[in-house]
Amino acid sequence: MTTAGILAEGVRRSFGNVHAVRDVTFHAPEGAVTGLVGPNGAGKTTLLLMLASLLAPDAGSIRIAGVDPVADPAGARALLGWMPDALGAWPSLTARETIAVTGRLSGLDRVAASARAAELLGTVGLESLGDAPARVLSRGQKQRLGLARALVHDPRVLLLDEPASGLDPQARIDLRLLLRSLAAEGRTILVSSHILSELEEVADDAVFMMMGETVNPDRVAQAAERARPWRIRLADRDARAAALPVAQALGLDVAAIPVDRRDLLVSFTGDASAAEALAALVGAGLPVAEFSAASGVLEHTFLDLEGGAR
Repeated sequence: MTTAGILAEGVRRSFGNVHAVRDVTFHAPEGAVTGLVGPNGAGKTTLLLMLASLLAPDAGSIRIAGVDPVADPAGARALLGWMPDALGAWPSLTARETIAVTGRLSGLDRVAASARAAELLGTVGLESLGDAPARVLSRGQKQRLGLARALVHDPRVLLLDEPASGLDPQARIDLRLLLRSLAAEGRTILVSSHILSELEEVADDAVFMMMGETVNPDRVAQAAERARPWRIRLADRDARAAALPVAQALGLDVAAIPVDRRDLLVSFTGDASAAEALAALVGAGLPVAEFSAASGVLEHTFLDLEGGAR
């Protein structure tokens, strides 16, 4: 059995007649960022609470780097950093004090906790707000403080629930770079996010949940392989004028090519088909200014799964 990273098998959890998590099985390997994707109500947060040892499953098994969080919650918590969607900070404490107190609660002595707080304020870009009370921080700043709290004891496993929520564009880029560097150090990172474009940039793989269950990998693969739209724009004419020459170059019916503002939308099955189409456009002498996927693989797969049966 694989023990590295996160392993969940047949996990279930109900609240009375509400079956929040019906059947979850997946493996998030170490040294990688794994996305947790699903619509509202899919059971993602309930699953994360169980992984974080804050909620016991009704059935199934969980291992955090080989440790059972039900049998040994203290052992699991020593290995993992948990960042919930809402910070839940102590409003009267400063950002620096919040991190230091979290460090003390995680077993660091006073000197080590203080040093770690100073280090992490720099890591998450809150140096200038280190002595500001947590209650005055914006949503995005609280998210960064929550990430610092999750990292305070140098965990091997990170559970992050909507970490990019409220972050400005630069902060999102910084978060992406930080998560990639943490994964490169061999950590296991599981990220739940509705911002699929951001998740696309950072995740090595994804686990999809629908109605409390993980989607069968074969079904996910089928969804990912379905045709998805690409944006095509020519440099010397508007979209409507470009439709006919593009259709002729690709052997398509011009009436079947939608126009979206400046761009034409043409669907291709896989990157190889898209590459062939681009070659055909260039070969026809058309001045291609833009040729890009209209949606990422994660978004495309999610929409396909949500619109069809598993």
